[in-house]
Amino acid sequence: MKASIVFATVLALALPFGAAAQPAPSDNPGRNIDTTLLSKPIYKVSFQANVRVPMRDGITLSTDIYRPDAPGKFPAILERTPYNRATYMSPDDAEYYASRGYVVVLQDVRGTYDSDGVFYAFKNEANDGFDTDEWIGHQPWSDGGIGTMGGSYVGYTQWAQAVAGSKYLKAMVMTVTTSDIYGNWIYIDGVSHYGFDLPWGGIEMSAHVMQNTRGFDWPPIYNHLPVATSAEAGHHITPHYRDWFAHPTRDSYWDGISFEKESDYAKVSVPILSMDGWYDIFLRGDIRDDAMMHKVGATQAARDGKRLMIGPWAHSTGGRTALPVGSNGSDPTPVDFGDDTPFDKNIVHLRWFDHYLKGIDNGVGADAPYQIFVMGENRWRNEKEWPLARTKYTNYYIQSGGRANSVNGDGVLTTEQPKGSDSDKFSYNPANPTPTMGGNVCCSNVPSGPWDQRAVERRDDVLVYTTEPVAKKTEITGPVKMELYAASSAKDTDFTAKLVDVRPDGYAQNIQSGIVRARFRDGGGKPGQLIDPGKVYAYTIDMWATSYALLPGHRLRLEVSSSDFPRFDRNLNTGEDPNTGTRMLVANQTIYHSSRYPSHVVLPLIPDN
Repeated sequence: MKASIVFATVLALALPFGAAAQPAPSDNPGRNIDTTLLSKPIYKVSFQANVRVPMRDGITLSTDIYRPDAPGKFPAILERTPYNRATYMSPDDAEYYASRGYVVVLQDVRGTYDSDGVFYAFKNEANDGFDTDEWIGHQPWSDGGIGTMGGSYVGYTQWAQAVAGSKYLKAMVMTVTTSDIYGNWIYIDGVSHYGFDLPWGGIEMSAHVMQNTRGFDWPPIYNHLPVATSAEAGHHITPHYRDWFAHPTRDSYWDGISFEKESDYAKVSVPILSMDGWYDIFLRGDIRDDAMMHKVGATQAARDGKRLMIGPWAHSTGGRTALPVGSNGSDPTPVDFGDDTPFDKNIVHLRWFDHYLKGIDNGVGADAPYQIFVMGENRWRNEKEWPLARTKYTNYYIQSGGRANSVNGDGVLTTEQPKGSDSDKFSYNPANPTPTMGGNVCCSNVPSGPWDQRAVERRDDVLVYTTEPVAKKTEITGPVKMELYAASSAKDTDFTAKLVDVRPDGYAQNIQSGIVRARFRDGGGKPGQLIDPGKVYAYTIDMWATSYALLPGHRLRLEVSSSDFPRFDRNLNTGEDPNTGTRMLVANQTIYHSSRYPSHVVLPLIPDN
């Protein structure tokens, strides 16, 4: 995804992490490559612009082609993009691959830029991708092998064509993406991914050319009710946006668009290298995609060849910061993750394609299946499985004297069993929701990635629970969840949980977070069930995953609230349809932490070697 929205508010920069004492050697995925085994730039490059590639229904798609200016047949590298084929991959990068013996094919997807047809997000990518693969496979310059690359929507186009399954498709490299459109792109456990759905899906991608939203007055657009028509407040009526909110459950509308079923992954026969970030909006789906490919991929090559690389990034990859794609430097990135973070992605991609498209024995097959960046220590590490087999899942319980409201309260996070007061209370007013402050956000005018949470923690509708300073490094690597016991005065409401690293100087950096909607407490995707006001319910909040080393002197913090807006749409607390409702109520929330109701966060702790 390209975020064309610039941030409305510039927050203060944070200091870089302190370095861990005597860190282990790094497994940086791009620096331990023997470049002598890579294809060499031996070809001059020819260029063809706006080649018309026909689809099965007669629509033609505009396609640029860079290829070696030499006789013979070559493998192809394809990118299908809604973000302008002329600029999504730079000419320099296209020539990088073409000079090394690849035909680079760059295509505007249906209904965008110079391609014919009407753009409707996700709908045509499987068929159009298959037809493009077949067209490439029949060209006189094609050796019959195709690799694909690109990120976000351009990663989704790869998933769609992989499910379609052309025989010419041989390998893929995809970044910051997932095939799960319903359960990660548009909804998270039944809650709208509103800070993405609206600006990207409802406004930016509403026409033939991506819309420029610079200068928009965003607060009234986000605050518009009902959310199903918020795009109109942004001056657009977008069919796919309206349809998303007309289909809040996982019904047949999503078939052929969202490829998250086991039967979908079982159609994918090619090896995939996925690259993502701990703060990316699609992290959860990407991790699940990886697990499903290892489990049910159509071929042994697809199952054994799946690789996952996760760095300290938001919706981008490769740099030493969490700078999101499209920000053009306008995001004052608050955390510098150090010199070990970056690598040359072209080298990583080229090595992958050399192996699977040219048959070069360059070590790809022996790579670790998981290459993860451990934040805090700020180094790469190879792993054999996910989650890690040596994980010690540990409960951290919330406690207080009954007044955990804000950072000035008495909330405690501890491994000890609950004691003291058995609950905390706060009021959640959807007219004044807790604002999003970083995290797994994309394509919005709010910060993404790691940010200082102190402004949020001053609110009385945020419960704050903090440990004592840790005496030694504490590594959290793996899936994180909260088991929460809560009651509400409302028929429906939300609960959020956020894990935070508090540095010795007080800076409170978000690590990971999640949300649960009461009506979907048994899982999103199916019709929900309202709650009885005043009754205590058990909720599981999926806080996604991370790899984070808490350094000596730092404290771990957990924030509990009822909104994270506009990352997620507000629960209006009325029990009405969240997508069409306009009436608001204040919800009085009670969070329990007694021996009977021991609310806690489950952390995947990794023993220090």
